[in-house]
Amino acid sequence: MSDSDVYIEVKDLVVKYGDRKVLDGVTFNVKRGEVFVILGGSGSGKSTLLRNLVGLMRPTSGSIRINGKDFTGMDDEHRTDVRKKMGMCFQGSALFNSMTIGDNVALPLREHTRLEASTIDIMTRIKLELVGLGGFEDYLPSELSGGMKKRAGLARAMAMDPEIIFYDEPSAGLDPIVGAGLDSLIRKMQHTFNLTSVVVTHEMESVKLIADTVCMLHKGKVVGLGSLDEVQRTRHPFIQQFFARQPDEEGGDPEAYVSALTS
Repeated sequence: MSDSDVYIEVKDLVVKYGDRKVLDGVTFNVKRGEVFVILGGSGSGKSTLLRNLVGLMRPTSGSIRINGKDFTGMDDEHRTDVRKKMGMCFQGSALFNSMTIGDNVALPLREHTRLEASTIDIMTRIKLELVGLGGFEDYLPSELSGGMKKRAGLARAMAMDPEIIFYDEPSAGLDPIVGAGLDSLIRKMQHTFNLTSVVVTHEMESVKLIADTVCMLHKGKVVGLGSLDEVQRTRHPFIQQFFARQPDEEGGDPEAYVSALTS
């Protein structure tokens, strides 16, 4: 892989909360234009990794390079410039309930550009059309379904024409049909705009549909990296347990719990 093919380079990333290592030597590359899925159990470090990738926190050690630039070593002003080329889709959509959908999508353009209001209105309508929400500019978030809110969040993430979009559990809380529609939209954005996408998810059906590369985390370490098929064939005990949906043996004894309650 040449340097021009790599959009994000993560090397020996360590993050500590106090004495506890949440990320322990995480290393991987995200190729330009691919859908890179971060997978793992609860407490594996996925959310912490995502916060570091988008610049919401700095690691204890190690480095993140974005488009060839040292993201971890930048001052706040330069990090802000890099983040303007990122879009973020939050798990709960994170729309402002008091603002219309159009105003939610237009907000990044109003905050970070000097475009005329008429130009911002046109760009907002285009982005809403892209996600199938043309004509919903004047609706409030409370008037939309869960899937429509997710798409509105994607339209807002696309507002600044980013080079990369980060998704935090994009299909969470959606029924299978709506979730599949969102997966299709992620792929559509990738192919239409050559977007690089980083997706944190638990939804295996989504992973099968969208993933070019899967990064499996366990206890803060990368235990599998490659295509979904390659990761599934990795002979790490956690990976075998995860894909077989086997419960932890240390999960406790329900009968003993009931007995304790009734004794």
